[in-house]
Amino acid sequence: MRVCRGAFLVIVFGVLFCLMGCATMQKGDERVRLKEPRIKPLPESQANAEAMKLINSRRKPDGTVMNLYTTLANHPKMGERWLTFASYILRESTLPARDREILILRIGWLCRSEYEFAQHTRVGKSAGLKDEEIKRITLGANASGWDPFDATLIRAADELHADAFITDATWNALAKRYNQQQLMDVVMTVGNYNLVSMLLNTFGVQLESGVAGFPK
Repeated sequence: MRVCRGAFLVIVFGVLFCLMGCATMQKGDERVRLKEPRIKPLPESQANAEAMKLINSRRKPDGTVMNLYTTLANHPKMGERWLTFASYILRESTLPARDREILILRIGWLCRSEYEFAQHTRVGKSAGLKDEEIKRITLGANASGWDPFDATLIRAADELHADAFITDATWNALAKRYNQQQLMDVVMTVGNYNLVSMLLNTFGVQLESGVAGFPK
């Protein structure tokens, strides 16, 4: 009996410890992000031909290149291959641009990726999102003021983030408006920007000067 009781207590405390750890991880506001990059943006003076190809492909008309891309230039072979898929999601996806940006901003918020959220705040506005809608994205699907379908998009991002799975109820609600390819693109869009958030947070990619982060 003592052995069984001891084993039972070990299991109970193990479960409690896991639950406490999971709860802490869910408190995004308490997570500490890097104030300096772990992987520094590659200076062009140190870039080889392959890295410069990546950098130049992402250069803006004013000559600047976002920190994301100069960071990826440290591993150009990987960066180029990821950018092929990322470019599809951003420019060729079957989703309406506004819907796409709701998904991207929501997963960026859930992952506490300030860089992603900041960049897609600008993209989202160009796609038709208003300031109050962008702030409402941070509050979730149950915030007052959402169109029912917009709330469903947020719920889809939440479910994929929490369980890597969209429930039947959410899937069926999406399917009332989306065809099969669009449904597939929902999953791939959230998945891609979950990956982006991971690399931005872990590599410590810093916001460019003058770019605002999360809404206050």
